[in-house]
Amino acid sequence: MTLSRDQIVPALVQLLGENSVVSASSEMAGYISEPRRRFHRQAQAVALPRTVAEVQAVMEWALEVGVHIVPQAGNTGLVGGQVPLFGDEVIVSISRLKGVRNVDAAAGHMTLDAGTTLQEAHEIAEEAGMMFPLYIASQGSARIGGVLGSNAGGVQVLSYGNARELCLGVEAVMADGSIYKGLNALRKDNTGYDLKDLLVGSEGTLGIITAATLKLFPKPDAHETALLNVASPRAALELFAMMRARAGNTLTAFELMPRIGIDFQLKHKMIVQDPTAEMSDWYVLVEISVPKGGVTGGLSKAVEDAFGAGLVSNGIIAESLSQREAFWSAREQMSEVQSREGASIKHDVSVPVAAVPELIARGSVAAQKAVPGIRPVPFGHLGDGNIHFNFSQPEGADGKAFMDGAAAVHDAVYGVVLELGGSVSAEHGIGQLKTGLLKQVKDPVALKMMKAIKSALDPKGILNPGKVLG
Repeated sequence: MTLSRDQIVPALVQLLGENSVVSASSEMAGYISEPRRRFHRQAQAVALPRTVAEVQAVMEWALEVGVHIVPQAGNTGLVGGQVPLFGDEVIVSISRLKGVRNVDAAAGHMTLDAGTTLQEAHEIAEEAGMMFPLYIASQGSARIGGVLGSNAGGVQVLSYGNARELCLGVEAVMADGSIYKGLNALRKDNTGYDLKDLLVGSEGTLGIITAATLKLFPKPDAHETALLNVASPRAALELFAMMRARAGNTLTAFELMPRIGIDFQLKHKMIVQDPTAEMSDWYVLVEISVPKGGVTGGLSKAVEDAFGAGLVSNGIIAESLSQREAFWSAREQMSEVQSREGASIKHDVSVPVAAVPELIARGSVAAQKAVPGIRPVPFGHLGDGNIHFNFSQPEGADGKAFMDGAAAVHDAVYGVVLELGGSVSAEHGIGQLKTGLLKQVKDPVALKMMKAIKSALDPKGILNPGKVLG
């Protein structure tokens, strides 16, 4: 049975109330338009439940009448997992599920409703004298449910891990409306399959996360941050090995940045002045977190030794909070500035850390053969092997024509990634963008297992149809 919008909207209003249903096309724009504007499908309606019971009611109704549901959190995803694929779906936004259920600083965890933004999570942890160490550019909009649903990474994975590693438990409404009550705070629970880890990273295809218990960490006493000039990604890798040996887990960020990204930001006035010491083809943003009672000055000594070893040619150690923020702004705007420079082809990939220099060298050559004049802008988390391998259009090129040739660039880059034993999606997920690619590169047994799990938990395919598995 296929319901029309005229049938769906009144049913949702009866379940949730008129103020919790959006049905006018103009009012749905913010829910169906995703950040990259690559996917453009209307929804039948947007449901805005305020309680877990209301999420349950929507799912029970959807299962009964056969309406497809697209779970959505902050709508910041970059692969289209949070917006409609077919146009007959109802979006269920968890944005109104906001609140603090529990904070236990002594035990090192907090439990939050899934509609809480990541920025709010940081503030809640801060008020408790602790830290939640997951930082991404969209943290003001991204919500805990989406952060977990996509298994977000960020700039401190190197030391603290990604979203899955920062989550102790989740609560979720399943496809049939039942509730998975997994909000335990146990560090050890060896009683069978880890169902939490199935839901984290499932991109809303197995259940709708409604709350989560997240790990908290002691706040550092200070941060020591430097923006260093390096000759190449190979030199950056050697510098990483030196820094990691000296700083251990206090090395919380090690980000590779190309000069072209700095030049773009200066050109488009996204930064008011060059934050670097001098021109260099490559830079590394290094940050050490000094624990309470720890000794400061470790980064300065390590940088001195790096100069002595010839790994660094110049650099600046931040002497103020504003200078540290300027370094981080230059890093965080690397992706955004490319849209101001014209069309760009983007890849969120990972390889073994030791293979990052080879990925950049071989991938750049392969892409330039596919599209002469293409401008590589690779940057990102060298310390965990995750590079955002992006390419801006040739200067003066037609953006549409450039994007029409994206397939050849994708083939070139993904070919190198797979030869190096890497992944075609490091932290953004699969969504609807990479379903075809997943089928090509994923181990057949792994795909069979994933399909079996989907079939078992959502046999009627109600949740996020067409996403991840296609």
